[in-house]
Amino acid sequence: MYDYDLLVVGSANADLVIGVERRPAAGETVLGSDLVVHPGGKGANQAVAAGRLGARTALLARVGDDAHGRLLLDSQRAAGVDTAGVLVGGAPTGVALITVDPSGDNSIVVSPGANGRLTPEDVRSAGNLLAASRVVSAQLEIPLETVVEVVRNLAPGSRFVLNPSPPRALPAEVLAACDPLIVNEHEARVIVGTDLGDSPEDWASALLALGPRSVVITLGARGALVASAAGTARVPSVKVETVDTTGAGDAFTAALAWRLGLDEPLAEAAAYAARVGAAAVTRAGAQESFPTAEEVASP
Repeated sequence: MYDYDLLVVGSANADLVIGVERRPAAGETVLGSDLVVHPGGKGANQAVAAGRLGARTALLARVGDDAHGRLLLDSQRAAGVDTAGVLVGGAPTGVALITVDPSGDNSIVVSPGANGRLTPEDVRSAGNLLAASRVVSAQLEIPLETVVEVVRNLAPGSRFVLNPSPPRALPAEVLAACDPLIVNEHEARVIVGTDLGDSPEDWASALLALGPRSVVITLGARGALVASAAGTARVPSVKVETVDTTGAGDAFTAALAWRLGLDEPLAEAAAYAARVGAAAVTRAGAQESFPTAEEVASP
């Protein structure tokens, strides 16, 4: 019996957000809105998204002993996330500088801060959390060697989900554990390192050849594609009016990971995740935009 539906191992950042009429070109200065600070970071976002959906969720992360760290811990607890695995100190809390244009598109620069101090030893020390978790999700805003250690300490029978963002080449050991590997087109190209071909189906074939048990490719307005040894399937997008895309991919990943832990087929889990991601883009911000299960419309 697992105590947690989902353990998220990853980053926790304070998102410093400014609205702009257009994002600046190189060497250009533009005026923006008042600065707003939101709790964010891919790991913390995923944990809050899962918690708000009703999943029994825990977070393994590191924050600074500062106001931003306290903001992040408060947000996790408000979503019902177990924060026993959140370590405090060692460096300032990570910060993401985000500009959002009127269409809802964003540009992000991340200062890792304490995220860069989440070590393999921290993972080994959290063995009880990994042993108690049905699904473990990670990203790459923490050191790659820490993600490798997560893979090496997975409990028998648990499932590993990876969104390799920001993307980089991945060791075979990590790729072989992914079920699924969740990428967009840019991330797929970085990981494969060669020509992907013309279609998402080609991209999926190239990724599966590297060893993941399954792959999910997010395609923005075109939905998503899921692929495994059993074949491929397209998942349609959900049409909504976009306000802010910040955190939508994290909401998608969290929802997908949770539903896979409930033994839903990959395509069904991805369709549910698409509805969660679509709901998130209709509101400003990251964590505060994530829906509850009741707010996710049925197909």
